[in-house]
Amino acid sequence: MGGALRRAFFHLDATLLAQLLVSAALLLFLLVAPLATVAYVAAQYNPLLLFSDPTYLSLKPQGELLFAVRTSFRGREVAIVRLVGASYGVIANSLIVAAVVTLFASALGVIVAFVMARYAFPGRTALRILATVPLLQTPFINSFVIKKLFDWRDGLISWLLCDVLGLPVRVGLEGLAGVAAAQVMTFFPIVYLNVYASMVGIDPSLEEQAENLGAKGFRLFRTVTLPLSLPGLAAGAALVFIFSLEDVGAPIVFNEQRLMSYQIFTRFVEATTGRLSPAAASLALLLLALALAVFAGIRRYVSLKQYAMLSRGGRWKPRARRLGPLGLAAVYMGLLPLLLFLAFPQIAVFAYAFAERWAGPLPEGFTLEHLRSIVADPLVSRAVYNSLIYSAAALALILVLGVSAPYVIARARLKGLELLDLLVTSPVAIPGLAVAVGYFYFFSTFFRGTPLDPISAGPSLLLILAYSVRRLPFTARAVFAGLQQVHVALEEASMNLGAGRLRTLASVVLPLIGLSVLSGLLVSFVYCVGETSTSVTLGGLGGVGEGHRAPITFIMMDYLSRIGGPHIVAALGVLLITLQLTAIVVVNVVLKQRYAYIGV
Repeated sequence: MGGALRRAFFHLDATLLAQLLVSAALLLFLLVAPLATVAYVAAQYNPLLLFSDPTYLSLKPQGELLFAVRTSFRGREVAIVRLVGASYGVIANSLIVAAVVTLFASALGVIVAFVMARYAFPGRTALRILATVPLLQTPFINSFVIKKLFDWRDGLISWLLCDVLGLPVRVGLEGLAGVAAAQVMTFFPIVYLNVYASMVGIDPSLEEQAENLGAKGFRLFRTVTLPLSLPGLAAGAALVFIFSLEDVGAPIVFNEQRLMSYQIFTRFVEATTGRLSPAAASLALLLLALALAVFAGIRRYVSLKQYAMLSRGGRWKPRARRLGPLGLAAVYMGLLPLLLFLAFPQIAVFAYAFAERWAGPLPEGFTLEHLRSIVADPLVSRAVYNSLIYSAAALALILVLGVSAPYVIARARLKGLELLDLLVTSPVAIPGLAVAVGYFYFFSTFFRGTPLDPISAGPSLLLILAYSVRRLPFTARAVFAGLQQVHVALEEASMNLGAGRLRTLASVVLPLIGLSVLSGLLVSFVYCVGETSTSVTLGGLGGVGEGHRAPITFIMMDYLSRIGGPHIVAALGVLLITLQLTAIVVVNVVLKQRYAYIGV
């Protein structure tokens, strides 16, 4: 034991030791302790009671999956078809919706990734960009647009089918089905980008050898390409499943209360009185357990198989065949309209923001008044100011943790650093609702009456802490990638010339990884501003009034139900998209770094 400690301290100088202790202490305080508090409170409530309550779990479905009726609508005999979704209880509904979303998002992601990775055609780069458009964060308003798109009364699809094409049918998506559709359209790029990265990394000689042995077409895809792409597919599908479980935007917009995320959200609305129902802790613990189980299962499944490839030397060029006339027709008449449809919510956000009104299937008029409201409306401008301040303050903590933890992981030769690495990267997969519930219980219990108490002091400090831990992985990954490109010999040379570890870090390492740090912080800042789960729960604890402390996403949710509010929400969506596009250009073009999309 003594020898192990001596060896540990031999590899740890004062700077590394301080970085290790600070990183571990902050992560324990900001992540582990709040989540442990969730488990403790849930245990007091006995979370197993949820499974005996038919409201949360029922083998007998309530309602119908599909409603179809033939009736007269606006002076015409039409068939009205509404896909709603049967309810099996809150817990089962969440799992079923997440499974359906994962299945459809995976299918779409694999198809798009395969076409982009294996075929060359004019406009491929434009289509690749179009496929990532749904990842642009537009909380609430994108789901609102999807709801309007599939509205059987005045939706664009029903208008095209019935009023333009003359078909006597109107279709609509509501309830659980509407939530699933919104999530599929939003999350499929996560699978696409992960699978695409796997496919372009496949050694082309493997597919060439399979073709020489007679495997072509779908057989080649099924037996070689897809199996070698499983790591990317598994990672993307796991994240989509978790994001679907914790998504609160689509359930709120579709008013679908029969999901775990909505139930936790409604408990926070009640928490404005100073108390949070223990049921919220049980649901949050279940969300957390499901997220961890999915990741552990996917990691175990992938680890059971071997995906390593032997290259013949050098860096290979991915296989990309030129498409013939039929292939080009399939891309431009099939894939392009599909990608435009999937990107429609983000595109329509701009139309909604600049339209005077949008009562029917199409927007009408043009105005800049909604954009002006971002500054003119005191509640909205205050929310924008709050989000910018919270996000900027969170960057200070992100900078400390995002540099210290990766540096210790990359340079300290110690056993057990894998745990620190796990703590740094895990917030991407930990449901934000679980973090919000943990923060409420932890800080209102152990810090009562202090500036960290959300009941007496409001949500400001808690949102800063939540943003910092939730968006830490973006900076940490960028810094670690930068450190991988800096040879340790440069630091050894500096220290051999008399510079200490701290001076070497400041004068040698940080200048070399400065662009990585800056790009990571910029990405973290963008996702802090657009953070939804913790913002709409913790952010509402102080109420909304003059001088309120709520962030942008909470105001977007609040204004969605106001008269004329959706147009202002769309204007805020344009602001968020502009912020994200600016960050993408700066990171990719100016800093020459890779922009890290959420979940990729």
